[in-house]
Amino acid sequence: MSHKTFNDMLSAIDQIIKNHIIPLEPLLLTHQWNALYPKLDQIREQVKAQGLWAPNLPESVGGMSLSMVQLGQISEATGQSPLGHYCFGCQAPDAGNAELLHLYANDFIKQQFLLPLAKGDLRSCFAMTEPHTAGSNPTLLDTTAELIDDHWVINGRKWFTTAADGARFTIVMAVTDPEAPKHARASMIIVPLDNPGYKNLRNISVMGQEGSGYYSHSEVEFTDCKVPANHLIGERGQGFKMAQQRLGPGRIQHCMRWIGIAKRCFELMCQHVNQRKITPSASLADQAIIQAKIAESFAAMNASRCLVLETAKIIDEQGFAAAKHHISMIKFECANMLQSVMDNTLQTMGALGMTDDTIVSFFYREERAARIYDGPDEVHKISLAKSLLKRHL
Repeated sequence: MSHKTFNDMLSAIDQIIKNHIIPLEPLLLTHQWNALYPKLDQIREQVKAQGLWAPNLPESVGGMSLSMVQLGQISEATGQSPLGHYCFGCQAPDAGNAELLHLYANDFIKQQFLLPLAKGDLRSCFAMTEPHTAGSNPTLLDTTAELIDDHWVINGRKWFTTAADGARFTIVMAVTDPEAPKHARASMIIVPLDNPGYKNLRNISVMGQEGSGYYSHSEVEFTDCKVPANHLIGERGQGFKMAQQRLGPGRIQHCMRWIGIAKRCFELMCQHVNQRKITPSASLADQAIIQAKIAESFAAMNASRCLVLETAKIIDEQGFAAAKHHISMIKFECANMLQSVMDNTLQTMGALGMTDDTIVSFFYREERAARIYDGPDEVHKISLAKSLLKRHL
């Protein structure tokens, strides 16, 4: 199905989210995984039939070749539900992995891993952070990969490997050149997850929930895990460079997804305070302090949205290097905005907000991590401040 304009496309996405995806959220909240995933698969087929699949990828691998501004707006629309990105084939970590493989992988990897990933025939994961090293400084990674007899032999432990449960392969970040300069020590290597040297140790409980399948975060282990030399992505020692390039588009998508989440929470907050009677003649919406939360949340969402779309426009017109400061800004600004809006929503909903009777507690539990993953707030603030201060030396 073709869409006359980009706005038509956004409207079609919004209708699928509201009419087909949001009604499935109770299955997610009550952990009915066996019932949930077949229904999501049906929606994914519907999305493909409407020509809305994989908006983040180029047309050459079945995507839509959209601009960063357009992709951000789609991420905002699909972000309204935690099921949204998955249903449109643009979910992390698969989206970033596919973009990375498209840019750097050899022909073997593209045929065996990229094409089925882009079609949604399988899932992947990204194994980078470790339980015993600081995620804020990835140069400390100590998972190793040695090239022995034309095979990489990988040893190490990773955690918060999102969606490893049920994935078919991972991209693992491992030290291949320990004596090289610190940003040239690591490489990225494909590991099929039926490899006997790989083990998924557990789905990590996040604020009381382990999750399942795509909706989980695993601790995984590599023990003398052997893969052929041609499973190396890009050039040896270029892992950090590729990781940064992988994160660039992802930050726009994450931030706009957070705005979509904030908008969904905002709508639920407004509906609740209008309906919630606190006296026979007054609702929560009549309270000045509630009105202040509504106004502050609305202003914060719109300010963040403008900043992210401005950043996306700079990337489209001038490239990622020109948007370096903006990318740092949107990461911590949007993450803090999201936490504020989610907290306002939960607070105004009272005890109901703490339950899984609404989606708010799921968002709160999962998205508090927004201020940690893809670089903690503090790292981005320090990086931005240092760059700005250099201008005034």
